[in-house]
Amino acid sequence: MSGPASLGTLKMTITYYHAEPLANSLKSMIPLKEKGIAYTSTYVDLHKFEQHSDWFKAINPEGQVPVLDHAGTIITHTTVINEYLEDVFPDQQPESGPLRPTDPAGAARMRYWNKFVDEHVMNHVSMHGWHRLVGVIARNVENGEFEKLMEHVPLPDQRKKWMQARSGFSDADLALATEKIEYALNKVEAQLGETPYLAGTHFTLADINFYSHCGMMVERMFPDLEVAKHFPRMVKWRDIVTARPAVADALSSEDRTAPGLRTWSGDR
Repeated sequence: MSGPASLGTLKMTITYYHAEPLANSLKSMIPLKEKGIAYTSTYVDLHKFEQHSDWFKAINPEGQVPVLDHAGTIITHTTVINEYLEDVFPDQQPESGPLRPTDPAGAARMRYWNKFVDEHVMNHVSMHGWHRLVGVIARNVENGEFEKLMEHVPLPDQRKKWMQARSGFSDADLALATEKIEYALNKVEAQLGETPYLAGTHFTLADINFYSHCGMMVERMFPDLEVAKHFPRMVKWRDIVTARPAVADALSSEDRTAPGLRTWSGDR
């Protein structure tokens, strides 16, 4: 994250660097759409490893999407991006209300759920996505060329995930990840029995977070969990979120993913 923009530049058009409208790239695209913030869309083709190219690492040295460039201020990591948008554009909100509650208790509930999704949901769903789908990409790269590509991955953990995706994650790790996801679904189902949205009575960044990383594709990713049968409140909530015009608009944005890999591909 680079230094702050001056007040005189705060209204300049944003550039949003992103991949297909899934997971992290979707997570910060939805608030941009919900708030009606003008931005320039720049697609980063993960299948061509553009996120590890010199031009992109000059923008984000971690080599990951998405990135928000606001008048030269570079913001990375989606939870941080989304809070930044609330701080800088507090008056631009959807008709349903602010995406971050204005009362301290409501904001705390939203942040609790964001922390839960970031720490206890995202990585477990991601493992399955990398195993099933990213692995196809990794295995299609010839020996020698793959090792050269890995030299350009700046984060050691990301490099390790690419290598694991190429060889396949262990059955034990995948089973544990599924258990964690099932726990999360039960937790969300229980909350939606008390409130219509995760943080209370209104749609917030917490709903966007869980939807983007798990809720929108959990039935396709984990058919054995029988989501419709065991988590009916979550399915109803998912359908309500999907029907929001801003969400639908975000979901229809540019996607260069090969058709056979569009179930979920995650951020690389």
